[in-house]
Amino acid sequence: MAFFGTKDKLQIIGFQGYGTDSHFYARGRALEDEQIDLEQKGVLNLIWNTYKRFETDEVKNTKVTITLPDDQKIQGQTDNAGYFKMKADLRDLRELTNSEGWLSYEVSFNDNSLKREILHQNRFPGEMLIPFSRAKFGVISDIDDTILHTGVVSSLKWKVIFNTVFKTVAKRTPLAGAAEFYQMLHQGKSGDEANPIFYVSHSPWNMYRYLELFLKQNSFPKGPILLRSFPFFGRKRVEGEKPQKQKEILNILKTYPNLSFILIGDSGEHDADIYKEIAELYPDQIAAIYLRSVSHKKKMERVRGLFEGYKTTPVLLVESSEQAIEHAKENNFI
Repeated sequence: MAFFGTKDKLQIIGFQGYGTDSHFYARGRALEDEQIDLEQKGVLNLIWNTYKRFETDEVKNTKVTITLPDDQKIQGQTDNAGYFKMKADLRDLRELTNSEGWLSYEVSFNDNSLKREILHQNRFPGEMLIPFSRAKFGVISDIDDTILHTGVVSSLKWKVIFNTVFKTVAKRTPLAGAAEFYQMLHQGKSGDEANPIFYVSHSPWNMYRYLELFLKQNSFPKGPILLRSFPFFGRKRVEGEKPQKQKEILNILKTYPNLSFILIGDSGEHDADIYKEIAELYPDQIAAIYLRSVSHKKKMERVRGLFEGYKTTPVLLVESSEQAIEHAKENNFI
């Protein structure tokens, strides 16, 4: 959003994604660059940056091109909200990855009708994870109140609003010991398994760079961050339609059918119900469920009742990271 007749430059945000040796899959969004400084301090600056993060000016229905390190190109187009999803069946993609399984690529605008100057000479970075065969399992983790103090169980979600608007990334607090636990899971029992970590949240894509920086600054393992688009105003969920978080988890399981997964969430919202249903659908792929305990008596009683007598997969209501680490050691995850 620019003023006095000036025009913002354009950008493409490539979301960290995941794929396989033979299937390329990338997501991202084309937007005007609002020059948001995630480390800027001061109440007015924080409010203004939050406004810019959610009042986006999308580059709609425009052609984009992905270029791989071996110069292969994939063509696509953004939708009415500026998002793009690009898929391609290719070969030997793993040969293009680094030591952790990340494939780096470039995405660019490919529309001659765009008149404005484009940032970075029209070359924007993107990455896709291809887990190594040496990985013993994967981890799918929620973010809010699972690794990041958010306050989703607070009255009217006021803590969520306060933390999002009035706190910089540097001021956000990770749950004690969470980063260390996730690094141990990523390294696995042998120390070099490079087990993939997927971060799945109900937060909107507008929070992507904020959450990406939070994970990096607090030394969490790098992994795809999977969020959701804002629902269309007035749209009602179709009967039987699953939450976006659940759809993302199911897609990960289907992408890697030979890999088992640990599901990590919290007891405050719907993680318990979603994870239980997924474990019952894919009992051979879910190695364990960890649910962080929350300071809400009724919610904890409900979750305990939900898993009373449950035998499909190991479930741990986590009081501390030390408790989770001990459980993971007992089950030879780390």
